[in-house]
Amino acid sequence: MIAWARTLLFYIVFYGLSVPVVMTVPVSALFGQRAVIVHATCWSRLQRIFARLILGVHVRVEGTRPAGAALYASKHQAMFETLELQILLDAPAMALKQELARIPLWGWAARRYGALVVDRSASAAALRQLMREGAAAKADGRSILIFPEGTRVLPGEQPPLKSGFAGLYRALGLPTVPVAVDSGVCWPRHGPKRPGVITIRYGETIPPGLKRDEIEARVHAAINALDVPRR
Repeated sequence: MIAWARTLLFYIVFYGLSVPVVMTVPVSALFGQRAVIVHATCWSRLQRIFARLILGVHVRVEGTRPAGAALYASKHQAMFETLELQILLDAPAMALKQELARIPLWGWAARRYGALVVDRSASAAALRQLMREGAAAKADGRSILIFPEGTRVLPGEQPPLKSGFAGLYRALGLPTVPVAVDSGVCWPRHGPKRPGVITIRYGETIPPGLKRDEIEARVHAAINALDVPRR
């Protein structure tokens, strides 16, 4: 009951404040991409603050990340890391599923932020669009964040990587940093959120130029380093 009470209070406070934040982001978008990035960072910090104060959820960061732009490939177990990594990775251009990009106003603002819109049909045209948007982000000197398994998964689930990741890796020629998270334990998809520590671990930086099988195997192993496969 205490966990449910904390979760309900978090929903009321965080999402209550998120409504005006989301509704006013188009105003920031009128002043350019930098203003949208600042706006998004403020929203992310709201989640961090209330997760800590209300839910008792803290973050532990392990490993180091390289200086300069990189391709970050992260495990995805909860909404939590989509906002937390926005802070930790200094506002990367983040892959965003097409359904979210279609939300009125918010989707437009996300594009102004520099989000990479992912069409999960994996058609040739969709992959070419992802490559173009990734190249544009690289040209701006920004890192790129992608969730290579394609969607949010439960703890213990380790699906294969989607083809878009290997395409981006090959096209961008950036060093790749796998990111392991265990957010699903404290931040489950269903049920109350639980107090505890969410670990975000940067894996070993992988150079560009590897063959597809090798880069996919290394990234898949590294992003699942904190996970325990289901039996």
